[in-house]
Amino acid sequence: MFRYHIAALLLTAAPLVCQPTHRLFVTNEASDSVTVIDSRTGEVEKTVAVGGRPRGIGFSPDRKRVYVALGDENAIGVLNTETLELERKISAGSDPEAFAVHPDGTIYLSNEDEGLATALNPESGEILAEIKVGLEPEGVGVSPDGEQVLVTSESSNMVHVISVAEKKIVANILVGARPREVAFSPDGRYFWVTSEVAGHVSKVERSTNRVVTVNNRLRREVNPRVKPKGILLDPEANRLYVSLGRGNAIAVLDPDTLQLQGSVEVGVRSWGIALSRDGKRLYAANGPDSTLSVVDTEALTEIGTIPTGEMPWGVVLDD
Repeated sequence: MFRYHIAALLLTAAPLVCQPTHRLFVTNEASDSVTVIDSRTGEVEKTVAVGGRPRGIGFSPDRKRVYVALGDENAIGVLNTETLELERKISAGSDPEAFAVHPDGTIYLSNEDEGLATALNPESGEILAEIKVGLEPEGVGVSPDGEQVLVTSESSNMVHVISVAEKKIVANILVGARPREVAFSPDGRYFWVTSEVAGHVSKVERSTNRVVTVNNRLRREVNPRVKPKGILLDPEANRLYVSLGRGNAIAVLDPDTLQLQGSVEVGVRSWGIALSRDGKRLYAANGPDSTLSVVDTEALTEIGTIPTGEMPWGVVLDD
C-alpha cells in the first residue's frame, strides 16, 4: 500500500509516442522481476517475472516498450508498456548492466565483465558494434544531439566518449574513482558524472572534454557514508538530483556551481532515480529496503514509500 504521510530532430520522422500510462517500472535485481506501479495512486499493478538479475531499464523512443538488462541471461528483456507482458528477449553480449536508447532506436549498453560498449538493434537483434572500453563499464548516456554516447568505466575511472557515426572512442576523460552515471544539459554543452568511491560529482565541458567543476564535499556536507550513483537534471535545468547510495539520501546540487542546495533522507542505499515530467515528484529505489521512496521536490521531503521486489535497482516513469 502507498503509505503517504499526505496524500533536436534526429530522424526524418519522429516516432509516434503513446499517451503516457503514468506507470513506474522498477527492476528488482534479487527477485528477477519488474514491479509496475501506478504513479497516480501508488498502487502496485503487477509484478512481472523477466529473468535473471534485472538492472538497467529504459524506454523505446515511442515508449511502447520497456527494455530491461538481464545480466545473468546475457540479454535485454522487452516488456510491453500497455499489456505488461514480457514479449521477448534479445541476445546482448555478456553481462549487460546499464544502457541508453538513442532516438533512432539503437540500444547502447555496457557489458561489464567484458569491458565492452555494445550497439544493439532491438528490432533485428543485430549487434551493430562492439567497442572496447575500460574495466567494468557501467553508466551509459546519449548526447542530446545524438552524436555521441558516453560510457563510464568503474575500475578505469574514466568516461569514454564514443562517436555514434564512427562507433569508436574519440576521447577518454579521467574523473573521480568509480564513475557510475552521467546526465547532460539540454543544450549538450555540459554533462555531469557521479563517482561512487571518490564521493564526487563532476561537471565536464563537452567541447573540450575537460572537467570544469567538482563537488568533493558531499561526505562533509551530507554524511560520511555518501556514495553518489544516480543523477538527473530537473525539467527547468535548475537542479541536479543525485542519489547517494549508502548515504541513504538524495542531494540537490546547483548545476552550474555544484554547490549543495539541500538534501532529503530516503531509504537504505538509494540507487536508481526517476523524476516526474513536471519535476514535482522524485522516485528513488532503496535496495535493501525493497521500497521505492516518493519525494516531494518542492518541500524536499519523503512523502511516501511503495513496496517493490527484492533489491530494487533501476526505475523509470512513463509520465
